[in-house]
Amino acid sequence: MAPWLLWLLLVTGTAVATPALHPNPNPNVSDAELRELSEQLLAADSNRARPGQLELNLQGSGSDRLFSRVSPELLAVPTFSGLLALLDNYEPRPGRAEAEPPAELREQRRFLEAALATPVLALLERFVLAKGLYPSAEAFRADLHSMWFGLYSRSGGKALDSCGFEHVFVGEVKNDAVSGCHNWVQLQALESAGRLQYLGYTWDGPWTAFPDVLSLRFRWDGHLKSRGSLLVGSSPEFDLALFTLCFLARPDSQCHVSLGGEATTIQTYTWDKQRLVASAYPLTPQ
Repeated sequence: MAPWLLWLLLVTGTAVATPALHPNPNPNVSDAELRELSEQLLAADSNRARPGQLELNLQGSGSDRLFSRVSPELLAVPTFSGLLALLDNYEPRPGRAEAEPPAELREQRRFLEAALATPVLALLERFVLAKGLYPSAEAFRADLHSMWFGLYSRSGGKALDSCGFEHVFVGEVKNDAVSGCHNWVQLQALESAGRLQYLGYTWDGPWTAFPDVLSLRFRWDGHLKSRGSLLVGSSPEFDLALFTLCFLARPDSQCHVSLGGEATTIQTYTWDKQRLVASAYPLTPQ
């Protein structure tokens, strides 16, 4: 099936099961280009948290909340509200097949459409086309959906129970421990619902404005995340763009980028050697 047809099926609300055309497996993207583009993506991220919109209580733990304030106006931005709408669509435990009813497919479509309408994704799209990773914008957009929302099995093939979006942006529970869950919007939603217990941080990056990079410990419905890292204060489209860039340019390896003049590293993994996201997150010191 042609990539443009895949994207047409997506935007008209029909389920897409066939993977999109794979990008050039050797994109020839230099480390210097990664650093330059990551800074450009950051500069374009006008939806990231501004002073007063997001306040953290890093020193707290146990009974203290991590998020002292999250502006309702920030969460009402289309990409934020689109992400929030997707968070309850997934079964957190592997082995339980993920259903994709039409309403949830429409939520996927709305989120991606909102992200692709931002300057951040526009920059990434121009870059991958200029580098020849995709033959057209339609092919890139189809593969963006496939790599993040394409279902696979984390339970030995018993059920199509996971996808890159669920693992990275929502999180999963495996062997009574939290797996994935590398998105601050999900954490604040869980904490707001009384389902997150913040247990303190292990590393806070050098950034004095958002986005920042954190490594922290928490419990989700009693399940422990002993050490998790994430960008905090960034917009959903920024996380999506940065992780996608690194997934395409440095799959299954460390991707060296720059944020506000500070070096940081994104680690990505592909699922079972397919062009599907298994995980993506910022690396932090041990």
